[in-house]
Amino acid sequence: MKNYLIIGASSGIGNTLAKILAESGHTVFGTYFKNTVESEIPNLSFNPLNVLEEDFNLDFLPEKLDGIAYCPGSINLKPFSRIKPEEFVQDYELQVIGAIKILQAVSSRLKASGNSSVVLFSTVAVQNGFNFHTQVAASKGAIEGLTRSLASEWAPSIRVNAIAPSITDTPLAQKLLNSEEKKSANAQRHPLKKIGSTQDIAEMANFLLSEKSSWITGQVFHVDGGMAGIN
Repeated sequence: MKNYLIIGASSGIGNTLAKILAESGHTVFGTYFKNTVESEIPNLSFNPLNVLEEDFNLDFLPEKLDGIAYCPGSINLKPFSRIKPEEFVQDYELQVIGAIKILQAVSSRLKASGNSSVVLFSTVAVQNGFNFHTQVAASKGAIEGLTRSLASEWAPSIRVNAIAPSITDTPLAQKLLNSEEKKSANAQRHPLKKIGSTQDIAEMANFLLSEKSSWITGQVFHVDGGMAGIN
């Protein structure tokens, strides 16, 4: 069995992924920022962590990590003219700098595994241009660049991949899905005519963290109901 770290495991995709891994028998270390979480699974623990802090404590981790998923994110959709430059910076700090700090902090633990995996999260809005998505697409575009470059640098002992979902039914997206009308309208925009679930995305992350994906690195996978690939 393996050791996994899930940053942002208190809700949404991160929480579903943490449970999938733990229920498979792995030891999972999840983190939360504001929402305290109690685990009902013996091999799943939750630890407080603020990735925006300069110094954070990761002493709860073992010396060897077999994989990490960085799940924190934000969805701020506004016309470009109404977005202040500092709002772009805030998204970048959370979604890119936060990931960089965590990966640098655990790199020795990942290398100790000899065959570990990193999963990051982008968005379909990087490849497809959508109205009012400049803020989220800018920071997630950086994640895709980080994924490919770090995969090259850390090969062959650490694999690095990313998942680019479309809108998913998570607490983060609730303001976009807070009525049946909104859910239906968003579902109809996708070729598969439905909104993604946390299970849809977490299962792909589970695959990328596992040895079943041992010949895959430097890739961005679109798990998006067909949004990026077909009309």
